[in-house]
Amino acid sequence: MNLLLAEVAQATQRLADAGVPSPRNDAEELAAFVHGVKRGELHSVKDADFDARYWETIARREAREPLQHITGRAFFRYLELQVGPGVFVPRPETESVVGWAIDAVRAMDVVEPLIVDLCTGSGAIALAMAQEVPRSRVHAVELSADALRWTRKNVEGSRVDLRQGDARDAFPDLDGQVDLVISNPPYIPLTEWEYVAPEARDYDPELALFSGEDGLDLIRGIERTAHRLLRPGGVVVVEHADTQGGQVPWIFTEERGWADAADHPDLNNRPRFATARKALP
Repeated sequence: MNLLLAEVAQATQRLADAGVPSPRNDAEELAAFVHGVKRGELHSVKDADFDARYWETIARREAREPLQHITGRAFFRYLELQVGPGVFVPRPETESVVGWAIDAVRAMDVVEPLIVDLCTGSGAIALAMAQEVPRSRVHAVELSADALRWTRKNVEGSRVDLRQGDARDAFPDLDGQVDLVISNPPYIPLTEWEYVAPEARDYDPELALFSGEDGLDLIRGIERTAHRLLRPGGVVVVEHADTQGGQVPWIFTEERGWADAADHPDLNNRPRFATARKALP
């Protein structure tokens, strides 16, 4: 075992003792980041090339600063995104939400599907949709000016149409034309603040986390936006907390113009997102 791998083993224990959820992964990611190699190449770093700044990054992670803030990057499906203070860090569970949406769009008999991402944050969802549905036309909206600094960096050079605004009244020029609306909105109840992991509670923007007493305020607004934007037969996909699986599909009722409202699990088989289809006239 070379020096770096020995240090990684010690760092893993320190992170585990600090309550970091994925200590080995994070210790290796930080080692790779500091030494400019891939995780699978850590064994190739010579002892003389060990960089003591590694322990500075471990101390920051030990204090529960998000891994992605330390490295300045987040990986999402096939993307590498720039992230940092002011923008929500995309989570792995959202990848299954996007996967479902991509399959739904591909199943549509539409040559150039029109897609809208509400509350885009880093732009992860919008960029993944644009990348994996090559002929799609993707529009994204974000309210926060702080988040938009990062979003603009990420969407630069892509064909995503990015706008600043409120998801509840966004894209009036697209009313009745959209094939799929997708969103990972804030959905944590204000009453749950003390139970939120430090990485999210202390570093993710509150605007991206909390939404009213039951966490569903913005999802209710998105339901109205989605119904306005979608063409008849178009689909909405909304992420929610794993404790809200029994509640969100009921927001998309037949009385409000929806059909086939359903809930779906993530890769851990926890309720993760709801879908519905705009009813035909």
